[in-house]
Amino acid sequence: MSRTVEAQPQPTAPVQAAYSYCEAVTGQQARNFAYGIRLLPLDKRQAMSALYAFSRRVDDIGDGPLAPEEKDRRLEATRALLDRVRAGEVEDDDTDPVAVALADAARRFPIPLGGLDELIDGVLMDVRGETYETWDDLKVYCRCVAGAIGRLSLGVFGTQPGAYGADRAGEYADTLGLALQLTNILRDVREDAGNGRTYLPADDLAKFGCSEGFGTDTPPAGADFDGLVHYEVRRARALFAEGYRLLPMLDRRSGACVAAMAGIYRRLLDRIERDPSAVLRGRVSLPGREKAYVAVRGLSGLDTRHISRRTGVRRPA
Repeated sequence: MSRTVEAQPQPTAPVQAAYSYCEAVTGQQARNFAYGIRLLPLDKRQAMSALYAFSRRVDDIGDGPLAPEEKDRRLEATRALLDRVRAGEVEDDDTDPVAVALADAARRFPIPLGGLDELIDGVLMDVRGETYETWDDLKVYCRCVAGAIGRLSLGVFGTQPGAYGADRAGEYADTLGLALQLTNILRDVREDAGNGRTYLPADDLAKFGCSEGFGTDTPPAGADFDGLVHYEVRRARALFAEGYRLLPMLDRRSGACVAAMAGIYRRLLDRIERDPSAVLRGRVSLPGREKAYVAVRGLSGLDTRHISRRTGVRRPA
């Protein structure tokens, strides 16, 4: 994944306009993602915005009010658009700004576009109402909708030449995506229940007496809801610890981006752990000032240095 960045021609005016559109979408809709990518240099920030805007389109289809058959049709149409991007068939003057920006980003960076196919596959799992018996089952879904995003992002970030263990960078990016997605699932259990979705493994729900689901602002009668949340928090923390091994492999600003985004979710996890039933009363979130602190901490390299000391892996000189 390491690469030498060569001089690239400046994007044409239509491509710049397409990137501006994607950055606007990201700024308006990506509450946590935007705090991380603003730490990147312009070319990487634009590429990440293109990835986000395409991913947002896929998510919006899955979460929208359309009938399942129409969602399925639109998701496959989106896959066909991705095929056009992959085949180099999207011109700068194409009428779809997301496709234009994504096509340019894919020319500039070694982005594994198959990850966006995985995202579409994951959203189709939502549309078809799939549920998950075990953590191994849920991991398949999480890898599609989040692990794939980690691997796509790594295509933009790259790894530093000579980075120790860089052959496992994709694995760590994938694992970090799983950590973020499991945190999302914990945060959104009430909202997802309202939409008829259950993500936590049925085995885990049964173990803690929570098989009735989460349709109200109080746990099911007789359930050990706190125990369930703490169990999943421990799983998420283990995923974060493994995924954070990616940080020393990245350049300073890419590492800061990842540390900021992951740091926001780890703090969400802390809040959920302190008051598990809060996720039944509403969406747990961080104030802007705390997100800004996490971003500054990431830019300072504190998290990367901590991981380097813990794992014994040093960033290349």
